Amino acid sequence: MSLAVCLLLDDRSDATVRRLWRALEDAGVPTLLTHTHGHHVPHVTWAALRTYDVEAVRVSLASLPANPPLDLRLDAFGTFRRSRCWLAPAVTASLVERQAAVVAAVAGTGADLHRHYAPGSWVPHLTLAPRLHLDDLATVAALVYDVLPIVATGESTVLIDTSTGTRHPLAHPV
Repeated sequence: MSLAVCLLLDDRSDATVRRLWRALEDAGVPTLLTHTHGHHVPHVTWAALRTYDVEAVRVSLASLPANPPLDLRLDAFGTFRRSRCWLAPAVTASLVERQAAVVAAVAGTGADLHRHYAPGSWVPHLTLAPRLHLDDLATVAALVYDVLPIVATGESTVLIDTSTGTRHPLAHPV
């Protein structure tokens, strides 16, 4: 079980990603739409915590300054070594600065940050399929490139219990 600090998208972009998830599912590629608990939402994860105190994390993040919504341009498709495929936002100074602030805030609570979310190691991404098989790569790429670019807005920040999908909204975007 872990806790993720996630940036959620505006309604239009959320719907676009969900349509892409559905198209991939219809093509036989399992996505976050049906993965584990089935409560996944399109998001970019700022930080993943392996051990934590939810209330301490919430309080620490609430102390960060409120930020305006974040413009995102999802214009690339990628994969990680262990077969997860994703959309990549253009990496802007604001994106990197906000992620570093989130990590600093949660680290101050004593939470154990997953090493892939340490500043300098973090690869910003929006997961499409958690287990892409090589045989499906061409199908996924064709469907993804039919919808890119996605011009999105990161509008809100939530804490998500990754084992259940339970969301704990924050008062303002970080």
